[in-house]
Amino acid sequence: MKVVFLDRDGVINKEINYLHKIDDFELTYKCLVALTNIQKRGFQIIVVTNQAGIAKGLFSDSAYTALTKFYLASFALEGIRILDVFHCPHHPYGTVSRYSIKCNCRKPLPGMFLKACEKYNIDLQSSIVVGDKLSDILAGKAAGVGNSVLVESGHILTNQCRYHADHIFENLYSFSTSQFFSGL
Repeated sequence: MKVVFLDRDGVINKEINYLHKIDDFELTYKCLVALTNIQKRGFQIIVVTNQAGIAKGLFSDSAYTALTKFYLASFALEGIRILDVFHCPHHPYGTVSRYSIKCNCRKPLPGMFLKACEKYNIDLQSSIVVGDKLSDILAGKAAGVGNSVLVESGHILTNQCRYHADHIFENLYSFSTSQFFSGL
């Protein structure tokens, strides 16, 4: 199966540092249309997201889980099926001891992508990683994802980010309506 691996913050929802409240969750421009377009193009969608706020004690596992359930249910009402969500709650300098570790799942390391591959039969070479930071792109490439896309709807992209990405789009919607898919 072909997958579009999506970072969450800055790609699906507007970037808010350490987003954890449902009331603060706001989708990026035409995100629902974008997700629908991606599915119509024959791709499954998997979310891969660093959530260092858990390790830093800024919000709890349960707050993260509630927000995830909220947006997945919202998407389902629109006919959008997210195959899975992988998150990394770790940070080496966190304040919550059980999450204050170096791990293989925190992007730019490929652990979340590799876990997805263990769970699903993914054609990585035909898959795509979409993120708003260099760490998203590096993690995808380290896992063997064949195509990398940066969107400008989250963090400000540095020249280094731009250098490592295969393509850059304004947002998830412009990516989903582009000719990018025609070669895959």
